[in-house]
Amino acid sequence: MGSSFFLDKSDPASWRALNGLALKVAAAAEAAGLGRAVVELLNVRVSQLNGCAYCLDLHDGLAREAGVSGQQLAVLSAWRETDVFDEIERAALAVGEAATLLHSDGKSFPELAAARQVLTDEQYSALQWCAVAMNAFNRVSILSGHPVRPRSGAVLP
Repeated sequence: MGSSFFLDKSDPASWRALNGLALKVAAAAEAAGLGRAVVELLNVRVSQLNGCAYCLDLHDGLAREAGVSGQQLAVLSAWRETDVFDEIERAALAVGEAATLLHSDGKSFPELAAARQVLTDEQYSALQWCAVAMNAFNRVSILSGHPVRPRSGAVLP
């Protein structure tokens, strides 16, 4: 998808403010005892749900750097069907999905209640803010048509 209008470039002050939010959210997650891997799993899952190719590419790499396994990333879209995620990771994924999909029909309520049993108030809050920030970044990238550039060593058709 090619777009010549980059939302982030058109209003640098708003873009900086969004990045500032991301820094605060990351600090809150760290202060709550959430590892970077948990946050990156949430970021990748939110980006999957939103269909943001740019953010998927970026956060897949960040997740791997944070220690998320290739197996976890491979099965992330089917996380409920596997045993490769611990209870904190599962709670984070439930929070991320609920914040992204905003089910008004109550479908996410049981999973959120289960997440509340696993997470501290600080962790629950931080994960919700992580999802809010990731959703905002997804929207900026999708609206801007941020390109995914081939990495060195990537096989092109």
